[in-house]
Amino acid sequence: MPHSLVLNLIPQSPIYPEFLTGRHYHALFLTLISSVDETLGDYLHSANADKAFTLSPLQVEYQHKKYNHPLQTSQQKPIPTGTPCWWRISLLNDTLFSKLTPLWLNLNPKRPWHLGSANLFIPSILCTPQQTQPWANACSYDQLYEQASDTHRLITFDLATPVAFRQGGYDSVLPTRECVFSSLLSRWNKYSGIEFSDIPLELIYPSSFNINTDVVTNYDSKFIGCLGKIDFRILGDVDAVVIKQINALADYALYAGVGRKTTMGMGMVRRR
Repeated sequence: MPHSLVLNLIPQSPIYPEFLTGRHYHALFLTLISSVDETLGDYLHSANADKAFTLSPLQVEYQHKKYNHPLQTSQQKPIPTGTPCWWRISLLNDTLFSKLTPLWLNLNPKRPWHLGSANLFIPSILCTPQQTQPWANACSYDQLYEQASDTHRLITFDLATPVAFRQGGYDSVLPTRECVFSSLLSRWNKYSGIEFSDIPLELIYPSSFNINTDVVTNYDSKFIGCLGKIDFRILGDVDAVVIKQINALADYALYAGVGRKTTMGMGMVRRR
């Protein structure tokens, strides 16, 4: 069962820009895991681990009261002490969620967690849909499939943090139908237990887009990704089951993200 959890955070000391990187978010997540299951934390840290989760960049709440897209992917100035922030974690299977249940149930809002040199409090965690927070949600794979439309042919994606795809030995930042839906299909088939086979991607066409590129920095590494909005349409004589499967994949994007480095803040995608 995929979960999209939003952690509300309050920094107890300034958070400096050099600590607002994907590697630091990844380290914070592993610290949360290790606090309740050190063995699992060590496993997820290993290179060969099945990383069934995604992370967002830290978001400063006062700058995004309306939760407009794209999200903040970098900060040029330190985040001051006491500034309300939020951070999204998505979990793609029940194993991770169940392992973290003791953390959610026994959350101590006065326990400090560390992001670089900063101390953070986590006063609350959102795990159900909120009118003012579209990134919080939870839904079983069966529900995602059953609720997916078998008639709706327009799919609009918000690419909220930079999206990039590995093709051969290089990165591509263009969100083609093959890149976007193959990424979603791979993660769906890996975690859902409801395998989709032979989805005809050639029936999905980009119909409009408003996109640009952005650069994400992790220490001395830089990654280029695509941000913005893109519409796809399902065209032609298509079986209702296929339309349903494509719509289920589109709805799944909220949890799975697309493309590379989703465990470090890239590839956050939400169906509009």
